[in-house]
Amino acid sequence: MKGVAVVSPDTPSDLSPPGHVLLAPDRFAGSLSAPEVARHLAAGLRRARPGVPLVELPVADGGDGTAAAAVASGWRRVELEVCGPTGRPVTACLALNGGTAVVELAEASGVRRLPGGRPQPLTATSLGTGQLVAHAVRLGARRVVLGIGGGACADGGAGLVQGLGGRLLDALGKDLPPGGAALRSLHALDLRGMADLSGVEVILAGDSAGPLLGRNGAAALAARHAGAGREEIRVLDAGLRRWADLAEAASRSAVRDRPGAGAAGGVGFAALAFLGARVEDGTALMLDLLRFADRARGARLVVTGEGSLDVRTLRGRSTVGVARAAARARVPVVAVADRRGLTGEQLRRARIHAVYALADIEPDADRRVRQAGPLLEQLTVAIADEWLPVRPPRRT
Repeated sequence: MKGVAVVSPDTPSDLSPPGHVLLAPDRFAGSLSAPEVARHLAAGLRRARPGVPLVELPVADGGDGTAAAAVASGWRRVELEVCGPTGRPVTACLALNGGTAVVELAEASGVRRLPGGRPQPLTATSLGTGQLVAHAVRLGARRVVLGIGGGACADGGAGLVQGLGGRLLDALGKDLPPGGAALRSLHALDLRGMADLSGVEVILAGDSAGPLLGRNGAAALAARHAGAGREEIRVLDAGLRRWADLAEAASRSAVRDRPGAGAAGGVGFAALAFLGARVEDGTALMLDLLRFADRARGARLVVTGEGSLDVRTLRGRSTVGVARAAARARVPVVAVADRRGLTGEQLRRARIHAVYALADIEPDADRRVRQAGPLLEQLTVAIADEWLPVRPPRRT
């Protein structure tokens, strides 16, 4: 590709060429990861405007794909075999950069790790996520960013504690089986074997969510995210209540009603109670870690996007976060999507100048999933024509 300047993600920001296009998309759920979206956008723009420098910076909001976004930005990828949500071993990764680690709940304990995609809300565990956190600390991490989106469990973070070396015991002193339902039989906690996280800063990246218990708590949310029915919700809520009573007594904390406690099936509760975690907006935090502001400096255009641009996008997803951050850098933003469901006024308030949707050029939804990459490359022709006009040669 003669004449194309493509800057690798780990290139220092001050070396970004002037007038570059910053490609900062999130994933297209069900079809493409964020790095794949960025690669297809780059491929299309290379053909449409071969002289325009490109910088690829896939983004995430704390959910599925957060660790991959960090790795694509130049962070070190570390793989580890851990316990998946159903107890089967899975190979999960974390991202490491100096003393900071990005650990993603979805990598070890996510919906995509469920065999056949079948929900198991009563028995799914967050144990593997605890194992990833413990490994990050062993590698020297002094700050752990825990992305809490995309989880498959509703165990209140009990598995997280077990993955860090804690034990949950029944009345006979035996270890409890995994999952939120078993917490109804919890009798005592043995924390003597827990990893030492003193001096380690833990940040929950994602939606702050609500409290651990009640109508808006972790069990109720499990009905939507983990496939729990009415009776399963009742069972889970009873187990989580028992867990909260003993966990707060053991940790000498009172966090069940704090914002974020109900996040990720209650993993937020365990992180708040036992790890002293704090909750931050996932998009803003990830953009800071990926040095978005530095990468946007001097850019000609930012291209962001996600699978569906709709009202949920306005509630803090990465596309809006990118658009607002780009606006602060005084760089125009366009978005790509599978489909759009926002009005012009909503887009204007979100600081998005234009949207290019796959549905505009391919009405068949199944084909849009199968051919998302090539269709994205087609969209870049319109983006180039409208936002990257060919400049006439300079007169000598």
